[in-house]
Amino acid sequence: MKGKKHFTFLLSAITTLALLVSIVLPASTYAEENSDSFKLTIMHMNDTHAHADLLPNMMTAIKEVRTEDPEALLFNAGDVFSGTLYFNEYHGKADLALLNMMDLDAMVFGNHEFDLGSSENGHKSLSEFVSAAKFPLLGTNVDFSSDAFMNKLVKNEFTDSPEDGKVFDGMVKEVNGEKIGIFGLTTEDTANISSPVNVKFLNYIKEAERAVQAFEEMGINKIVAVTHLGYDSNPDFGNDLQLATYVDGIDVVVGGHSHTQLSEPVVVNKDEKGTEKEPTVVVQAYQYSQLLGKLQVEFDGNGVVIGQAGQLIDVASKEEDSEAAAILAPYKEKITELSTQESGAIAKKTLANPRLTDSDVSVRANETELGNLVTDAMLAKAKERYPETVIAFQNGGGIRAAIEEGPITIGEIISVLPFGNDPVVVELSGEEIKQILEHSVSQAPAESGGFLHVAGMKFTYDSTKESGSRVISMYVKVNGEYQEIQANQKYLVTTNNFTAKGGDGFDVFAKAYQEGRVQDIGEIDWEQLRKYMVEDLGGVADPVLEGRITDLLGTDPETPGDEEEEVTPEEPEVENPETGGNEDDSSDTDNPTDATGSETDDDNTDIGDNAGIENDTELEQDVNDNQGSKETVSNSSEGNALPNTATSMYTMLLVGGILLVAGIGFLVFRMMKYSKA
Repeated sequence: MKGKKHFTFLLSAITTLALLVSIVLPASTYAEENSDSFKLTIMHMNDTHAHADLLPNMMTAIKEVRTEDPEALLFNAGDVFSGTLYFNEYHGKADLALLNMMDLDAMVFGNHEFDLGSSENGHKSLSEFVSAAKFPLLGTNVDFSSDAFMNKLVKNEFTDSPEDGKVFDGMVKEVNGEKIGIFGLTTEDTANISSPVNVKFLNYIKEAERAVQAFEEMGINKIVAVTHLGYDSNPDFGNDLQLATYVDGIDVVVGGHSHTQLSEPVVVNKDEKGTEKEPTVVVQAYQYSQLLGKLQVEFDGNGVVIGQAGQLIDVASKEEDSEAAAILAPYKEKITELSTQESGAIAKKTLANPRLTDSDVSVRANETELGNLVTDAMLAKAKERYPETVIAFQNGGGIRAAIEEGPITIGEIISVLPFGNDPVVVELSGEEIKQILEHSVSQAPAESGGFLHVAGMKFTYDSTKESGSRVISMYVKVNGEYQEIQANQKYLVTTNNFTAKGGDGFDVFAKAYQEGRVQDIGEIDWEQLRKYMVEDLGGVADPVLEGRITDLLGTDPETPGDEEEEVTPEEPEVENPETGGNEDDSSDTDNPTDATGSETDDDNTDIGDNAGIENDTELEQDVNDNQGSKETVSNSSEGNALPNTATSMYTMLLVGGILLVAGIGFLVFRMMKYSKA
C-alpha cells in the first residue's frame, strides 16, 4: 500500500513538474504541415515621398526576399510624389526609374500623387508617371472620368490579365496555382488635402464591398486590399482598422498614408459589433524608403487566414544594388547641384540652432530666432487653408540645422527640416493647450526634443516649480491683440504629424489624433518654410526673439502688451550642460520607435533596435486569440530580446520550478525513508 502511495505521489509530482515546464518554456509557433494550406509572401512599401537615395538599397532587400521566395508579391501603398528635390525636379520620374526595376505587382494612388492637379489644370505629370509604369495601378474608389489626362488610362474592371501603365478597379494574380484578388483604395480626404481638381473619391467602404463581391463571384477567396487610408487615421474619412472591421472577406490590408511603423502585423478578428469574424491581417512599413515590409500569411483550404508572421527589413543596412545605383546616378547628380541653388530668400544674419553642449541656450530648451521663423511659416501657411488656425507648435528636436547669413539655399532649408513631415491642424481646448505646454517645459532648463517653439501666442512658465505645474500664463493673438487662453474654449492649432500623433510623449495630441481631431493640411514642412520666406517675407528672413516663451525663474509674470517688442530673455542657469545635450541621448526623438511614427534622422541607419526589424519569424497559427492587438508575431531565437519584465518573469518562474522540483525530491526522499523505518 505504501508503495502504491509512493507511486501516486511521484506521478503527481511529475505531472506538476510537466505543467510548470509548459508554463515556463515558450511554446513553438511553427505551423503544422497541412496539405490543404497555402502560404503567400507579400513585400510592401509606402510613403516613400521622393526619398530616392535609398531605393538602390531597397532593390537589394527585394532581391534577397525573392531569393527565398521567387513567387513573393510586391506592393506600393502610395505617396511616391512630394517630399524632396527629386520630386520638385522630376515629378516622380526619378522614383519610377527605380520602381520599374523592382517588378512591382501593383501600386495604389496616395493623396500626394494629386499634388500637381491645380498647377497643371489636371494631372499631366501623374498620367506620364502612370503610362510609363511597368506595373498596373489600382483605383477602386477613384473616379478619373472627368480628368482629360488620366481618363484614357483607366479600365474600370476587375481583370485577371492586368496591363502595365493602366489603372484598374482590381486585378487577379496567380501564385503557385492559387488566385489572389487585389484592389486599391485612396483616402477620400484627398479632396481636402491635395489638388485632385476634377478627380473624385468614392466611399471606401462601399467600393471595398463591391470589390470583394466581384472577386467572390470569380471564385476567389483570398483577397488583398492595398490602401492609402492610414492605419488609424481620422475616422471621419476612414482607415485600415475600420476597413478591416466593417468589410467582410478582406484577408490582408497593405496600408500607407499614416506613416505608421507596424513592427508586427495587426490581426483584426472582430466586426463592428464585437462579434468574431474571419481574421484580417493589417501591415504598414513606415516611410521614406527606410523599411521594406515582409509578410508571410497562411490560408486554409477555404481561403481563411490561419497563420501570419511579419517583419520590417532595415533597408539602409543593405548594400546598394549596383544596377539601380547606376540608374539613379544622373538624377542624383542633378539633385546635388540643385541643393546648392538659392531659394530666393536671404538671411539678414546667421540663424543659429544652438545646443547646450556649446551654448547657454538651446533649440530644445529656449525660444530661438530660427524656431520663431519656422513656426511663423507654419502658422501663415496653415491659415491659407484653415483661416481659423491661431497657434503653431514645432518640436525643437525637429529643427536640425542653422541657416547662415546671406542667400539661403534649398539644401539649407531641407537641412533645417529634414524629415519632410506633413503639417496638420488640430482642434484643442485651452486646457489641453496648457497640458501640452506643461509637457513641453517639463524638463526645463534641461534639453528636451519635445520642447515646443510657438507662433500666434505667448506663455510664461516657472522652471523652479514642480513639473506639471509650471505654466503660469497663456495668451493667444487675435486680431493683433493678446487674449488670455480660456480653458473651455476651442482653438485650432497647427503642428507636424509627428507631434500630432503623440511623438515626444505628447499624450494630449495622441488622444486628439485617436478622436479624429487631427486634419492633414497636404503640405511638406520644408516647402512651407521656403514659400513663407519668399512669398510672405518678400525674400528677407530676419526673425527676432519676442519673449514668446519666458521662464520666470520664480519672479512674477507681466501681462503682455498689444505690441510685440524685441527682447532678450534671461537665460536659464544650467547646472549640468551635458543633460540632454548629446546627439545620441536616449531622450532624442530622431529614431523611429513604434506605431506612433517618430521622426527619423536620414543619416541614421541603426533603426532596427526597437522595430522588430529583420527578425526570423514563424507563422503564428492561433490568430483568433489575438483580439486585434499588435502582438501577433512570435519571434524565433534570432529575433528581439524579451523585454526586461518578461525576462524577469521567466527567471522567477524558472527558479521557482527548480525549487519546486527540489522540494518534491526532498519530500519523496523523506517519505521513502519513513516507509523503510
